Amino acid sequence: MDAQLPEIVGLLLAGGQARRMGGQAKHLLALRGRPLLAYAMERARPQVGPLLLNGPDSGGLSDFGLPIVADAVPGQAGPLAGILTGMEWALQHAPQCQWVASFATDTPFFPVDLVQRLQAARMAENADFARAASAGRPQPVFGLWPVARAAELRRAITEENTRKITTWTARYRMAEVDFPTAPMDPFFNVNQLEDLTRLEALLEKTGKETPA
Repeated sequence: MDAQLPEIVGLLLAGGQARRMGGQAKHLLALRGRPLLAYAMERARPQVGPLLLNGPDSGGLSDFGLPIVADAVPGQAGPLAGILTGMEWALQHAPQCQWVASFATDTPFFPVDLVQRLQAARMAENADFARAASAGRPQPVFGLWPVARAAELRRAITEENTRKITTWTARYRMAEVDFPTAPMDPFFNVNQLEDLTRLEALLEKTGKETPA
């Protein structure tokens, strides 16, 4: 299977409130002189077709040259709102794409074969969705979502007040792909400034500019 799946929309989630950062946008924090978002874009772009950013129009997103889509529902509904936004964007702007792959932008070194493996697992298990895992823990933000479920997700958010990804997906069949954590967990994410220092140390330990 080719590593790039052009029939899948890539969705970079950059709408978090970053409370533990004092409101500072995590995706703009610099690692080795580059914003975390630049690493995430570099990883996501070769894996998908159209690639877009979910977040506010402000916050420096316009500097990255991708379409920016604000949440399709108000009220800071979290990653689920971003996923819905990607689905509804695909329905309107990329009708040839039946799937959306979501990525967190505070996780700069997610796997380069993430989407390929998620799609393969979903197809093998005839599942509704697929998500990543590492060290036996689910990584629900890194998922593969069918555009056909957009109306169901909108109802869950607006009528049932659903906010957690796992709450919504519990009613469907989920395929899960567990990724190795050596030499480092590919889903290591930056939640506070100290995590940048830890990530830098992990990169030094691997002896590489970026992990494979």
